[in-house]
Amino acid sequence: MKNEIEEKIMPVGGQAVIEGVMMRSPKRIATAIRRANGTIEVKVQEFQSLIQRKKHLNIPIIRGAITLIEVMIMGIKTLQWSADKAMEDIEEEENKKKEKPKTKNSKKGMSTLGAVFSVSIALLVGIGVFFVLPLYLTTVVFNIEKQALLFNLVAGAFRITLFLSYLMGISFMKDVKRLFQYHGAEHKTIYNFEEKKLLSPSNAQKYTTLHPRCGTSFLMIVMLVSLIFFAFLDTLIMLWIGKMSLLIRLVTHIPLIPVVGGISYEALKASSGRIDNPVVRALIAPGLWLQLITTKKPDDKQLEVAIVALKTALGEEYESELVDAPVIESEVILAKA
Repeated sequence: MKNEIEEKIMPVGGQAVIEGVMMRSPKRIATAIRRANGTIEVKVQEFQSLIQRKKHLNIPIIRGAITLIEVMIMGIKTLQWSADKAMEDIEEEENKKKEKPKTKNSKKGMSTLGAVFSVSIALLVGIGVFFVLPLYLTTVVFNIEKQALLFNLVAGAFRITLFLSYLMGISFMKDVKRLFQYHGAEHKTIYNFEEKKLLSPSNAQKYTTLHPRCGTSFLMIVMLVSLIFFAFLDTLIMLWIGKMSLLIRLVTHIPLIPVVGGISYEALKASSGRIDNPVVRALIAPGLWLQLITTKKPDDKQLEVAIVALKTALGEEYESELVDAPVIESEVILAKA
């Protein structure tokens, strides 16, 4: 029988950023990026989720909605920080070509208020494109308003088609390809850690870029859950008031999107410990297929960045989890606060 230490897997997650990776552990967030001079710059901050600090909020569905909002806010802030650093490198290169002295960058990163505003705009655009538009198209093109299941199946097909088209379209962009490589580096590094092997680019390269807990998989689960949830909701509404229209759907569906997100979060959380179950594997398969678009094979330098981010996020208290010190050849610099 495995002992308690061998059984334990510290829950970690992350996301790709511009020329880097953000990793989060239960106690901190670390973002590592590759600078133009070849060094790895890492920024770390202590972080505890609201549901960790407020135990009464740690209940199914509600905790999922809260976690999603927190993840989006921290994601926007880390993306902005990586973008600011990338701009510094571009400006420095341009100044060298023009033989001008380096100018001090006055940007201090995005505030929490700014991140909340950006998340709000992103949510409005996402809801408009991936929720409102499919409902409108299904209503206009097909005469099936009062057929709850069929209507939501068609709307779901529109939603998935729009989403796939969007991902396929941006995947051809050079910068997005780099981002998807770092996404792959994030997944390979997390697999390396979960298998309790020495954290190194050579070890991480052995693993797949497809991970069942990925945000891409989560979005696919949201689409599938929304199909079933809103079909059931529409049936109840028609039984209650005897009619259905686009306006009624918009008024009832949009406010309940956080509930769908919360249910989807619970589904993803429940599936993570049952990967060997054939039913679970079948259910998570679409999300893994989607990652064939959103993840690409990283090179060893990109894996180094992901390893630095993960090691920093874990901190000294989890040294035993790492088995040994990670293998990193590049110089690592701690970002100034």
